[in-house]
Amino acid sequence: MNFFSTIRQYLVFIVCYLLRVSVEAYDKEMTVHIDAGKKECFYHHVNKGETIDIEYQVIDGGNGDLDISFSLNDPIGLIIVGDFKKSENIHRHEVQLDGDYRFCFDNTFSAFNRKTVFFELIVEREGEQNLGDNQWNDMLEGLTPEEYYEMKVQDIMDYIGRIRMQMTKARQIQDILRSHEARDRNLAEANFMKVNVRSFIQICAMIAVGLLQVFLVRSIFDNNGRMNKIWQKVRL
Repeated sequence: MNFFSTIRQYLVFIVCYLLRVSVEAYDKEMTVHIDAGKKECFYHHVNKGETIDIEYQVIDGGNGDLDISFSLNDPIGLIIVGDFKKSENIHRHEVQLDGDYRFCFDNTFSAFNRKTVFFELIVEREGEQNLGDNQWNDMLEGLTPEEYYEMKVQDIMDYIGRIRMQMTKARQIQDILRSHEARDRNLAEANFMKVNVRSFIQICAMIAVGLLQVFLVRSIFDNNGRMNKIWQKVRL
């Protein structure tokens, strides 16, 4: 029974840890379209002591360049960071003031091209990957000293913390690769359309020039045609 009780306590701590981590961190991914001459802004409430991590990338620029302007403002309207006509960037800011933070994507410099932007917003508290001793002491309330030492809670905490950090890094890398793949695919599709359109125009031009040459050559040897009379007048 002691063995099964220990296993049960292990599972309880793992579930509590994962639930604790999942509710403390905010992670949001979005893909938005910014029309030409427009500016789109988003708001998120952040508390003092938390950290804002935001990463964006332009994955489709229409028929123009892959660029967008970006700004992050604090609750009183001061600009924290600002980018002008960049294709991608990453920003990290430690919050010193509670309130609604605004981040905007500006495409007002473009007159015709709509931009597609992928971004990820992460809001978390520093050090939340490794829960403190006080938080774990709350979970350990009611356990006997034997159960406490048998479970080696500190080892479990370290293992799960490292696993979570590695999973978070792997997920961020996957998100970056996915956004790069989407941008490359959009660029390849745009180039494919350009090649097809230009090839079609060239084929039409070649056919038109060929027909015009045939018409002109036949008109030279047609004595009763209108073009032959025009040729005769030109010779005069």
